[in-house]
Amino acid sequence: MGPENIKYFRDSTIDEELQRDSRVTWIVEFYANWSPECQSFAPIFADLSLKYTCLGLKFGKVDIGHYGAVAERYKVNPSPLCKQLPSLLMLQAGRELMRRPLVDKKGRAVSWNFTEDNIIRDFNLNEIFQKYKKFSKGERPEEPQPVLEEESESPLEEEEEDSESKKDK
Repeated sequence: MGPENIKYFRDSTIDEELQRDSRVTWIVEFYANWSPECQSFAPIFADLSLKYTCLGLKFGKVDIGHYGAVAERYKVNPSPLCKQLPSLLMLQAGRELMRRPLVDKKGRAVSWNFTEDNIIRDFNLNEIFQKYKKFSKGERPEEPQPVLEEESESPLEEEEEDSESKKDK
């Protein structure tokens, strides 16, 4: 195996690391050493990690042959019959944003080719990398804001209060 910029997770480290900084986006590969598909994909994932890793975009791997509980928590079925290996998940603040391959209602993977171009396109790696280049230079990107009804109402109320106070003056 050649050079890579990948964090290898254990059962005890993955959740803590993924939630450490909510601004960091993680691309995590769930793999098994016995899987020929995972072995074939390893150099592609390593190459992507070298090209795209920055402070706001990181790459990780979990060997679900050793850490089955992690696979269960992230709903990755290690059975060769399900064809879910390798699985790539994009995570931010411990939440799943997307995954490949997609899984149908019966728990089977929807066919998808693990090529470098497909991963770059489907996971928007170029766009994410450009967004976080500033992060790498010491500037802090905006904290992702979940859209909640309570939060969306409060800025409007503040604006109304501000305009009322301006009128009163």
